[in-house]
Amino acid sequence: MKKLLLATAATLAIAGGASAQGMDKVKACFVYVGPIGDGGWTFQHDQGRLAVIEEFGDRVDASTYQESVPEGADAERVLTQMALSGCNIIFTTSFGYMDQTNNVAAKFPNVKFEHATGYKRDHANVSTYDARFYEGRAVMGTIAGHMTESNKIGYIGSFPIPEVIQGINSSFIAARKVNPDVTMSVVWAYTWFDPAKEADAAKALIEQGVDVILQHTDSTAPLAEAAKTEGVIGFGQASDMTEFKPSPRVSSIIDNWAPYYIERIGALLDGTYEQKATWAGIAEGEVEIGEITDAVPAEVKAAAEAVRDAIVGGQHPFTGPLNKQDGSAWLAEGETPEDGDLAGMNFYVEGITGSIPQ
Repeated sequence: MKKLLLATAATLAIAGGASAQGMDKVKACFVYVGPIGDGGWTFQHDQGRLAVIEEFGDRVDASTYQESVPEGADAERVLTQMALSGCNIIFTTSFGYMDQTNNVAAKFPNVKFEHATGYKRDHANVSTYDARFYEGRAVMGTIAGHMTESNKIGYIGSFPIPEVIQGINSSFIAARKVNPDVTMSVVWAYTWFDPAKEADAAKALIEQGVDVILQHTDSTAPLAEAAKTEGVIGFGQASDMTEFKPSPRVSSIIDNWAPYYIERIGALLDGTYEQKATWAGIAEGEVEIGEITDAVPAEVKAAAEAVRDAIVGGQHPFTGPLNKQDGSAWLAEGETPEDGDLAGMNFYVEGITGSIPQ
């Protein structure tokens, strides 16, 4: 990944300039990697779409969306059809749509393309947006480190990309801060949304003695599997997953995309739209921490909330001294990483066993 990716902490305006004039009505279209009923990632993006409709009323047509679009040739076909159908702005809501987004954007320079969690902006009509999920992982990791009785934490990863590796490292660092005996096992599901695979991954972790499960996959299946074994807890991922409260779901990371979607469509309407890259977190409200339930002891809840508040106040979850997995120095005492380094993260921190698939 490029060092120049996301050179500011929140929003970076880049080449392209503002739209010359506003629009009377915007047709906004959305491409989803999973079904809107997944209870997680895609559900939360669709909540953002519905918020756009509520905000702008008949000034926006946000009725066009496509669910469960594979990350490949099918995505390019769907995007082309959307552009031909008159969409003014298209939100592509998964990392694996990156090349397809840029390929289609080249053919439709008058259509705006917004790609979630990617870094390529090969054309002036492509913007990228992301959330600092690793901030929320630090809060969840704090709870995990306090509450594990086996000292074994499990993590279900989707794909070995920097966004997911950031979360694994952040969770582990936070857990180790409050419990030096913690170990972490990572299972790669190689899918964003496949309830059967996610359930199998959770089951495998539980069979290893794991009693806390974190996930970077999109369904509620890991929580459903955790619910089968007394004493195993987990966390809502991307959305609150409230049906599993108060346990095994003891808190959650909630992705709140609505303000971003409203902002970007509003900018098209009023003529202030610019190409940009956005990476926002807890402080900006794009990453939210769901209710910490009464299954969590009061002192653990207070510790987690203190981590959340410290992040809002400027404390970075990756603050040195920190070493890489092989023991080599990464961050010196008090040092924090550049955004570009995080965006290209391809290593585990010291203390995590196992290797990252290549």
